[in-house]
Amino acid sequence: MKALVLDFDGVISNSAPEAFLVAVRTYADLRPASDLSAALAQLVRTTDVTLKDVQSSFLYSRFLELMPLGNRAEDYAVILSILERNLQVEDQHAYDRERSSLSAHFLHRFHERFYAVRGEFFAHDPVAWRRLIAPYRPVLAWLKRRATEALLAIATAKDRGSVRVLLEDYGLTDLFAEERILDKDVGVTKVAHLQHLQQMLGIAYSAMTFLDDKVNHLDAVASLGVRCALATWGYNGPREQRLAHQRGYLVCSLEDAESKLFGSS
Repeated sequence: MKALVLDFDGVISNSAPEAFLVAVRTYADLRPASDLSAALAQLVRTTDVTLKDVQSSFLYSRFLELMPLGNRAEDYAVILSILERNLQVEDQHAYDRERSSLSAHFLHRFHERFYAVRGEFFAHDPVAWRRLIAPYRPVLAWLKRRATEALLAIATAKDRGSVRVLLEDYGLTDLFAEERILDKDVGVTKVAHLQHLQQMLGIAYSAMTFLDDKVNHLDAVASLGVRCALATWGYNGPREQRLAHQRGYLVCSLEDAESKLFGSS
C-alpha cells in the first residue's frame, strides 16, 4: 500500500450529531410549514443545543439508519423527507427511488443552504460546533503511528475549511498535505476524488486503499482497482457490513483496522 485514502465523516470524525442538527435547521429554513420542522422546533430555535439534546431527538436514530444510503449534503434532505412521511426504506434501490421523487432544484437549494447554515453555526459559536464533532480516537492513534508507511489523503463530501479546523483540533494537521485533502469542490463522487489523487500522485490504483464507512462509496470505486475497506465504527450497520463481506471488501473494526490495513507492526 502506497496511499491510504480515508473518508472523513464516519471514519476519522464522528460528525453525525452536527450533520443532523445542521440538516434539521436547513430543512426548517426551506420548509418552515412542514410537520417535521414543527416537531423539531427545539433543535431549530434553541441556540445552546447540546450533544445530549441531539442524540435524544426522537428522529436521530432513524436518521443514522438512513445515512449509509446517501452521499452528499443534499441527501440529508432526502432522509428528512423520508422521515417526515414515515416511509419504510430498506435498501439502496428504495432510497434512490425516493431521492428521484424530489426536485433537483430543491436538492440544490438544500445543498447550498446546508453549508451556509453550518458556516453560521461555526461563526456564532465555534465551541458548541466543535462539541458535536468528536474524533474516533483509536483512528487518530494509528494514523500517527503509521504516517510514514503510506501517503495519507482524505476524500470527503465535507468542505475543506471544516476539515482543516477539525484536523487541527485532532492533532493531525501535519499528516495531510493541503493538496491531499479532496473535498466537495474537487469532485461530486469518491470516484472523482480517487481519479484526481491518482493523477496527482502517479500511484497505481492497485497500490491504493480506500477506507470508507459507506458500502455505496466502496461499490463506486471498486471498479478502479483500489483495495476497499469498510469502517464499521462509522455510519453503517449489519445490512452494510453483510454486503461488504459479500463483495470481498476488508471489514475493519476500531480494534483491528490498523493490522488489517497495514499488517502487524
